[in-house]
Amino acid sequence: MGTLLDEIKKLNATMQRLADRLAPEADFGVLDNYKAFRVRSHGGSPLLTGIKCPDPVTFKELRGIAEIVSRLKANTEQFIAGLPCNNVLLYGPRGTGKSSVVKALLNHYAAKGLCIIEIPKDALVHIFEIQEMIRPRRERYILFCDDLSFSEDDDSYVPVKTVLEGGLETRPDNALIYATSNRRHLMPEKAVDNMPVLSAGELQPAETLEEKMSLSDRFGLRLGFEHYTADTYLEIVSNYAKLRGILLNPEELRSRALTWTLSQGGFSGRAARQFIDDLDGSIKNKPRRSGGPSTGSG
Repeated sequence: MGTLLDEIKKLNATMQRLADRLAPEADFGVLDNYKAFRVRSHGGSPLLTGIKCPDPVTFKELRGIAEIVSRLKANTEQFIAGLPCNNVLLYGPRGTGKSSVVKALLNHYAAKGLCIIEIPKDALVHIFEIQEMIRPRRERYILFCDDLSFSEDDDSYVPVKTVLEGGLETRPDNALIYATSNRRHLMPEKAVDNMPVLSAGELQPAETLEEKMSLSDRFGLRLGFEHYTADTYLEIVSNYAKLRGILLNPEELRSRALTWTLSQGGFSGRAARQFIDDLDGSIKNKPRRSGGPSTGSG
């Protein structure tokens, strides 16, 4: 029996050495060449890659969320200046601009040293390693967790919660977490969660509800997005048309934009962008009218 256990131990040790060799080494040089990054888990280690072409969205494109933009910019400017600031949770309906406003921050403040590292949920386990990687850097890093939500039996939120509440080791001064979610509390809630329980002779809220609320409450700045009205949607459409140089009668633009929403399930910034993309492409795809002098090469 002892010989078999010894052989198993040797095999495990050999497999661990092979895994260590196959695991990618952290490439710190990538931090010198990009402003936007993405993390993925590879061989049990974090792999940081640069994003060559980040989304070019700017604040000029965003409408209907002026107050949110103002507060987010103020918090980010405090962060860049090394002043006290907060981790941020942006929550609300899909298609209302939560991700776009974070991406716009990069394009607006990159020249001042702001960088963004996108960390998908399946790579959150590496958030501590990423923090240590950027700790000695002079740049300021937003750790961007997009579309963050957790199922009832999902414990991948634990690293984020630890970072937010502050563990034994302090969070780097040059790192903040900005997260977006369709849920205010990041986890699903059930009616039973709100039922009081008897504990030590006292009625208290269910512990599951306290646990679910505690994660989002650790974000110092929580900004809620609302469903867009038809007027806000049309304002976004009109703004996009102006930025794209689309010359269309305002009434026709309005009519076509409203018709577009019939297949989109409601008004949103995403629907407005998709409508303008379709309209812009169809206009540019129309053949030129004949009759005038040809300016083509063939």
